[in-house]
Amino acid sequence: MRKLFLALTFVCSLAFLQGKGPNIIFIFADDWGWGDLGCHGHPYVETPNIDRLAKEGTDFHRFTVASGVCSPSRTAVMTGHFPARYNIDGHFAWVPSNQKRNMPDWLDPKAPLLSRFLKKAGYATAHYGKWHLANDMIPDAPLLTEYGYDDYGAFNCSGPQMYVHDDVKSAIPFIEKSHAKGKSFFINLWMHEPHTPFHVDPKLQKRFAKLGEMDAIYAATLYHADLRIGQLLDALDRLNLAEDTLVIFSSDNGPARGAPDAPLTLGYDSATGLGYGIGAAKGITGGRRAYKGALLEGGIGVPFIARWPGKIPAGKVDETSILSAVDLLPTFCELAGVKLPRSYKPDGMSQVATLKGNGNSRRTKPLYWKMGAAWPPRDSKPDHWVSYAVASMQWKLAANNDLSYCELFDLETDPMEKKDLKDEKPEVVKDLLAKIRNWQSTLPAKPTGNVFSNLRKAPR
Repeated sequence: MRKLFLALTFVCSLAFLQGKGPNIIFIFADDWGWGDLGCHGHPYVETPNIDRLAKEGTDFHRFTVASGVCSPSRTAVMTGHFPARYNIDGHFAWVPSNQKRNMPDWLDPKAPLLSRFLKKAGYATAHYGKWHLANDMIPDAPLLTEYGYDDYGAFNCSGPQMYVHDDVKSAIPFIEKSHAKGKSFFINLWMHEPHTPFHVDPKLQKRFAKLGEMDAIYAATLYHADLRIGQLLDALDRLNLAEDTLVIFSSDNGPARGAPDAPLTLGYDSATGLGYGIGAAKGITGGRRAYKGALLEGGIGVPFIARWPGKIPAGKVDETSILSAVDLLPTFCELAGVKLPRSYKPDGMSQVATLKGNGNSRRTKPLYWKMGAAWPPRDSKPDHWVSYAVASMQWKLAANNDLSYCELFDLETDPMEKKDLKDEKPEVVKDLLAKIRNWQSTLPAKPTGNVFSNLRKAPR
């Protein structure tokens, strides 16, 4: 009898680990600036539902993504690795462009994946919204089912393109279905807003008409996304799932900005359709330096708000804990009770304690960034010159493509990167440049694996 009891106890414990951890919904907006929230003081953007998440959860001010642009940023979330490990340094475009930039044509489905780790642990897994770990112009890219998802609706992917505003509309039935089966669920809800083109609802645009046309388009676009997030939160309340669900809102990079005199024009995206162009992009960074496409804080410092009632402190603003997109995989897996394989070496670290209010502002594990950037800087984008960056302890070093020029910042005292300390701290510069060079030596020279489209021209 005792042996039977122990066996049943083991089975029950195993069942808890297999899909009985908290539900996880990761909302990843697209080009949503740190300052583009009501709770961050935006002068006219209205985000009552995201503000509700902040009121009922914790608003982390020191979260960074792994790139200033879309595809590498998303790679880090999926793999827990710096995207340079996969030669994904820019956005996935059509095949000749990928080939020219020494990039693959899609993220390798055999890479270690957050979705697959959770699926193997018994979670119901789904992805709704933007993908962009391939491209709709690459028809032979793998479908999302090959990445460990039970269900999906997506755009910027191969196959049929989901209507851009159907993300939450698709997620709620999946939540209901998973709940009815008694399964925990993991959902990537990767929203289009506020990426161009702006697919604005005319009725919502009228709400902000006094702002002028461009600002009204931007405000209405973000408000529409916030309304859908409200529908999601209402569904969790209706199903009595709020206390069992971790909801995180963040963004893949900082806001896009055109030239100050950019005209308002219509543009067409092959994945999402017709909408307004860059002239309506009015995102702000909350004082952080640079914008989308840069490795300074305006390009990688984004909103990160986490709510899990009873587990994550409510109404708290954390201005010191340093979190990164590469931390999400080990964090979510720890919450789900997933034991990661010994062969898997994350670049990030679990931040469960930080989410629960016990964070440490001194991060000992360095963070690295790599992307293409013009040198010398262009007059139109004077802050978009950083090709490599490293953050270690309180220091961040930003360097150009051959490491011949750099700037050093103390992010504890100067999070807006206003004062370059390289002349005052040469020993810190030397140490951080050595870290970058050592990291460079670990990166592959070219993509490997089954990651090339049949559209490629030989030789590779």
